[in-house]
Amino acid sequence: MGQMVARSSLSILDSGNIAMNRETDLELARAAIPANLKLIEGLILELPDNAELRLQAAQGFYGYAYGFIEDEDNRRASELYRRGLEHALRALAVVGFSADIATLPQKELERELAAFGRSAVPALFWSASCWAKWIDMNRDDPARIAEMGQAAALMARVLELDENYYHGGPHLFFGVYYGAKPPMLGGDFNRSARHFEKARAVTQGGLLLTDMLRAQYLARQQLDRNQFHERLTAVVNAPPDIYPEMALANAIARQKAKQLLTKEEEWF
Repeated sequence: MGQMVARSSLSILDSGNIAMNRETDLELARAAIPANLKLIEGLILELPDNAELRLQAAQGFYGYAYGFIEDEDNRRASELYRRGLEHALRALAVVGFSADIATLPQKELERELAAFGRSAVPALFWSASCWAKWIDMNRDDPARIAEMGQAAALMARVLELDENYYHGGPHLFFGVYYGAKPPMLGGDFNRSARHFEKARAVTQGGLLLTDMLRAQYLARQQLDRNQFHERLTAVVNAPPDIYPEMALANAIARQKAKQLLTKEEEWF
């Protein structure tokens, strides 16, 4: 009976996810998301091998940590990203990836990933996203930093299979990946800019996170104060209805853009 109820709840969860993405009130979203996450995890207890529920959880933990926690509590955000990663990896196992990704040599991992098709894109995307942010929250841990290549390999496969997935998310990932570090450490500003431009084209500039992240990572690494200021100011001043289906993400981008502008004098 519990499994029947859990399965019948999937369409309601989908509708709830759409409604949450359209939310414009950050405080309302912050208060509502934890209860939604515990509801999803309760359903997972009934259906532990349901990939859809696992991905709902991964996306939820990622969004909650990024939007509301990481700027005030790095340690807690790290734990939330790790929980999201565990759910995403379980979804990846459901679609057929049974090996321990973290211990696979890079070339072997890439061979394994080449066998997966478009049906694996959501699990690959959220695994890579949660993993990269978990690493980001633990930049002083060599063991975590050493895993960044595996996370990037997962997202590279998503890029090959569906570059426009989740509002251009794969391009956004690599915009940050190549723009967040200097060339001597593997950064590539030209590749970063190309990925950010492609991500922006997917939503025609509607997803404000694209310009916010480009300013935060690429413009800062390039020491381009004008670009940093202009992009963040444009995000802050963008109309609230610019991209209704991702209104919450845009509200988070505006909030983060305001915070970044307060650091302009310090960074430049």
